[in-house]
Amino acid sequence: MNEEQIRALLEKLASGEASVDDALAELRHLPFENLGFAKVDHHRRLRRGFPEVIYSPGKTPQQVVAIAKRLRASDALALATFADAEVYRALCEEFDDVSYDEAAQIACIGQMPEPDDTTPPLVVLSAGTSDISVARQATLIARASGCPVEEIFDVGVAGLHRLLHYQDTLREAGAIVVVAGMEGALPSVVGGLVSAPVIAVPTSVGYGASFGGLAALLAMLNSCVGGVAVVNIDNGFGAGLIGAMICKQSRKS
Repeated sequence: MNEEQIRALLEKLASGEASVDDALAELRHLPFENLGFAKVDHHRRLRRGFPEVIYSPGKTPQQVVAIAKRLRASDALALATFADAEVYRALCEEFDDVSYDEAAQIACIGQMPEPDDTTPPLVVLSAGTSDISVARQATLIARASGCPVEEIFDVGVAGLHRLLHYQDTLREAGAIVVVAGMEGALPSVVGGLVSAPVIAVPTSVGYGASFGGLAALLAMLNSCVGGVAVVNIDNGFGAGLIGAMICKQSRKS
């Protein structure tokens, strides 16, 4: 349940359109609902501005569906991350309004909010095409929060002129998510060009000595450029949410 829904409920109660019993029924599952195998946090959007998201691995498709049903009962949108084809099919059997981003492996149940045009955009960069799946995670999570997003893919340091072509877009950003594997150099380059905060996302893309993204992670943590923060390997979700929160805090007047 979000702030607007609670406000509408209280206004109905104050005007007499809803009874005390009606209000109690609406609030019965606040702040969480116990399903036995999961405790669904209905209070999270009210508390943090973004609803609980279903992490699909380790859950059966039926468990994902059951959690999604309870989230949708109190919110217009539910998200399932790292959702495979089996989870997607199970969701489609239960809901009519499911969309699926195969690259990001995110299922959206419900309608994405319209972007807030008073919020500066989050720019999401990928160093290579192989990093796009993690970059798309960041994009979808940010858009789910109502943040406008600009995507720029395959602009890594092996061809730096490709990145420089987009300097005007970078300067307009409220924050920038930079997704890179291999040696993880791109966030430092971007951080040296812009005044916006940079959220660096190391990916597990790379050859043997990249150690599944550890080389990129360490390179990003050791960036000599100020204003670069780093999330965990392949954590597009975390980067997209942090980036959206930063952008929304700096809304245009």
